[in-house]
Amino acid sequence: MKILVINAGSSSLKYQLIDMDTKQVMAKGLCERIGIEGSMLNHTVNGKKIQLPTEMKNHAQAIQAVIAALLDKEHGVISSMNEISAVGHRVVHGGEKFSGSVIITEAVKKALEECIDLAPLHNPPNLTGISACEEAMPGVPQVAVFDTAFHQTMPPASFLYAIPFEYYEKCKIRRYGFHGTSHKYVAGRAASLLGKNIEDLKIITCHLGNGSSITAIDGGKSVDTSMGFTPLAGLLMGTRCGDIDPAIVTFLMEKEHLSPEEMDAILNKKSGVYGLSGVSSDFRDVEAAANGGNKVAKVALDMFAYQVKKTIGSYAAAMGGVDAIVFTAGIGENNNVLRASVAEGLEFLGVQIDAEKNNVRGQEIDISTPDAKVRMMVIPTNEELAIALETKALVG
Repeated sequence: MKILVINAGSSSLKYQLIDMDTKQVMAKGLCERIGIEGSMLNHTVNGKKIQLPTEMKNHAQAIQAVIAALLDKEHGVISSMNEISAVGHRVVHGGEKFSGSVIITEAVKKALEECIDLAPLHNPPNLTGISACEEAMPGVPQVAVFDTAFHQTMPPASFLYAIPFEYYEKCKIRRYGFHGTSHKYVAGRAASLLGKNIEDLKIITCHLGNGSSITAIDGGKSVDTSMGFTPLAGLLMGTRCGDIDPAIVTFLMEKEHLSPEEMDAILNKKSGVYGLSGVSSDFRDVEAAANGGNKVAKVALDMFAYQVKKTIGSYAAAMGGVDAIVFTAGIGENNNVLRASVAEGLEFLGVQIDAEKNNVRGQEIDISTPDAKVRMMVIPTNEELAIALETKALVG
């Protein structure tokens, strides 16, 4: 069974074709600059990257370009579109309408359109990608896998905000959480590696990258997560501020005569470690600056580690304990210094890491000492495979 995974952005489209019998990626790629001059398809097979300048005025043409690349006699991997059993789409926001992945119907697409207000930058291109695939592959099952669905198990005490309840009722303002596909995948892998049923475990998953979120998973269900109504909340990130006193927003708007759009840009694109350090949104650059004596860059990194540690502690308290803490995504998988910094001070929970085991990058490993009561693990995320697995489960 072969499943095509599609992740459509506003001017880009990522794809992977996965053989579900072997879990191997047959081909993957990125369509760049869709609707912009100089559009390009980067197609990778067996580690070899091929650049194909291709006119892509819209997502429909991008999908056609992907299909042509997959079928190409020189660098294709299938001989017929009949080999593709289904398409799995990453969809950012399903609101409260979806608590799991679904086969896409007209009713589902209508519900996604109703969620556009909640994700105006993401849901429209997701819908465009779905329509383009339906047009190019009539009759092939299409599945929507939502970033928000995994967090729909949160109780009201976790997801509501202390603002007038009418705004939840009228505008659906609440904590939604994101990175759900990643959190669910690595929690499941953690349970498998520990040889235990996930229903019997309390797990804290730390998806740490340019965008970061932490989730408390009790018995396989999300009970709290750090991102909120939008991905702006929670930890400080590459360019996002994370949790701040909300009064700062109105104070700065009045003081600096900022429009809502300008304020939004500051919070989402000019803050985080980039805003603090003035160096970069890339944690590797900030770390290099800190090692070179930049004190503010050092503070930015210390703040990040501190917030991760504080969130882990609060989630352990909320769940009444923790069995495993998982690090994933770009920073979580590759930064052993951060992991060690987070672990320091969590000994009271039962965390003890082995420095030698922790000296790894992008490797699936338990970095705890043998006698540690809480297992600390590194598990590379694989959202594309997770989407393909969800798709396979639905289409059979």
